[in-house]
Amino acid sequence: MYSSNFKVTLILAAAGVGKRMGLGYPKQFLEYKGKPLFIIPLEVAQKSDIVDDIIVVTNKENITLVENYCKQYGIDKVIKVTEGGKERQNSIYNALKYDNKSDIILVQDGVRPFLKERYIEECCKVVINERKGAVVGVQVKDTIKVVDNNFEVISTPKRADLIAVHTPQAFEGELLKRAYEIAESENFLGTDDSSLVERIGGKVKIVLGDYDNIKVTTQEDLKFL
Repeated sequence: MYSSNFKVTLILAAAGVGKRMGLGYPKQFLEYKGKPLFIIPLEVAQKSDIVDDIIVVTNKENITLVENYCKQYGIDKVIKVTEGGKERQNSIYNALKYDNKSDIILVQDGVRPFLKERYIEECCKVVINERKGAVVGVQVKDTIKVVDNNFEVISTPKRADLIAVHTPQAFEGELLKRAYEIAESENFLGTDDSSLVERIGGKVKIVLGDYDNIKVTTQEDLKFL
């Protein structure tokens, strides 16, 4: 299925500022086993036979630093390191402008270091074989409550129906670009890539991932590294 007929690009979102971490520098540069966090998923994409190109989006002032790190660790699939925007969605929208007609685009969080090759493969299979978007996620372990503005419980959804969404998220290239362009024109801000695809009628399927696929957001997350 992974013939040369399919071009796959991975966009890495590494433009966070890390306010909640209290590090004094962006959390994507936090070192894990001697490497910046964002390099670890890039190494997986670099070694993958599926991924052709990589686009990294980061803070304007860190573009050269990211480029240098990519050279240091041999991430030569990177075709562009570009500037991020105010929100993650703005950053991905900027990155999409540099994609060169990819059949599939994967979006990966730069501070979600435990990307696995199987996530890439299984997501791409869904996009190619089922013509749907694919999102890695896990079934929630806790009971979830829906509350109102006063934090009074409105309802308790069935836990079996709830998925905690991770990355990567994969889509047909043109579909993802169209979803972002429409969101931009309508000034709509979504919570993830799939929400933009869903609102224009795209179908999205969950690829079950692993609970260790954490996103490093707060100091508490560091104990899982």
